[in-house]
Amino acid sequence: MSAPIRRETFLRSPAKGTAVMGYAFYTAKRGGAMMSIEQRWSRSDTVDAAYHRYSSDHGRTWAEPVPRITGEKRPEGMLRRHPWGGWVDPRTGRFLEFWLEGTLPTDDPLEGLRQWRIYYTASKGGDPRRTGPVRQVIHKGAEFNPMHPLPGVFTGKNCAMLGDHTTRPIAMKDGRILLPIDITPLAPDGRLYNPGGGYTYHDVAVLHGRWRGSDELEWEMSSVVRGDPARTTRGLSEPTIAPLDGNRLMLVMRGSNDRRPELPSYRWVSFSDDGGRTWTEAQPWTYADGAPLFSPSSCSQLLAHSNGRLYWLGNIAPENPKGNRPRYPFIIGEVDRRHGGLMRDSVRVVDTLQPGEDPVLTLSNFFAREDRQTREVCVHMTRLFARNEGWEGDAMIYRVRV
Repeated sequence: MSAPIRRETFLRSPAKGTAVMGYAFYTAKRGGAMMSIEQRWSRSDTVDAAYHRYSSDHGRTWAEPVPRITGEKRPEGMLRRHPWGGWVDPRTGRFLEFWLEGTLPTDDPLEGLRQWRIYYTASKGGDPRRTGPVRQVIHKGAEFNPMHPLPGVFTGKNCAMLGDHTTRPIAMKDGRILLPIDITPLAPDGRLYNPGGGYTYHDVAVLHGRWRGSDELEWEMSSVVRGDPARTTRGLSEPTIAPLDGNRLMLVMRGSNDRRPELPSYRWVSFSDDGGRTWTEAQPWTYADGAPLFSPSSCSQLLAHSNGRLYWLGNIAPENPKGNRPRYPFIIGEVDRRHGGLMRDSVRVVDTLQPGEDPVLTLSNFFAREDRQTREVCVHMTRLFARNEGWEGDAMIYRVRV
């Protein structure tokens, strides 16, 4: 019998009409030093306020919150920042913190599809309060610059962006850091490409970073993974990456049947046999036995555990979803590291809609990590009710024994 899953309140919502999301990250290779990011939301894709906190005891206690600026009015519009969180490079011990930043002319979140840029800092000695200079992610080569940061990306026309907090880097044995990203592609006429007719449209790629000095990375981009708009109307987005047996890599990506609910709503998967430089054509992700797996349009995460197993966390639907919904139940299951399929018998429900609750419940927008003391999988996730009259929800932490 599986051990029970414990649910605790991590951060409470400060007021009605505001949802709080909270995540915690280790900041050093060893020990219990952590950083937490609190985000307050009242509408989609906008962080109203953010706070950082620090812990030295694996998140058992926290120092007082420190405000982080997420919006500034400027003559050209509203500068918005989306804190993404941090990751420790296991080879160097450096703590990388990433975020998105862009100036939105009318403060419409969709304007970010043309404006977002990816920034990062590298901390010294694993202390995120002792950071190096702020740097933008820019491809190596003389043709690239802040307004043309990556192949096919031109700020003001389209963008490259990080997915949700589940879009995590991984470290390669040769020292490279692989960071999956979304790209809003351009049509031949220079406008945003949206052949599927959904709310938005994205491609996926993987950035390869190599250290150049103590606080800067040199970046190169992989081949682009594109969805078939006749099968996934919003393309592919929010990729999560992990290694499989035999030096193979896999990407699991969000798809959608937005505006075409008759289409099956799948996760999509792509593989690489050359260290993440080129990727196979995306195909529907399935259970390990080949049976189809229905999933709404939402983020997901692959998590490699110290027990040698690979887990996937996200939403699975018992029948074909419609676009983003329903975003429950939320599950954890083991991935077959030989072939990359989800092992059906391993699937466990972490949380789902309870009797009497509003079906608008969203169990997504999460981040999972391993607790270094207990080896539990800790899932940071808000029980979000995104109602028209205002967002509501406390940030929870779920402790899953594996």
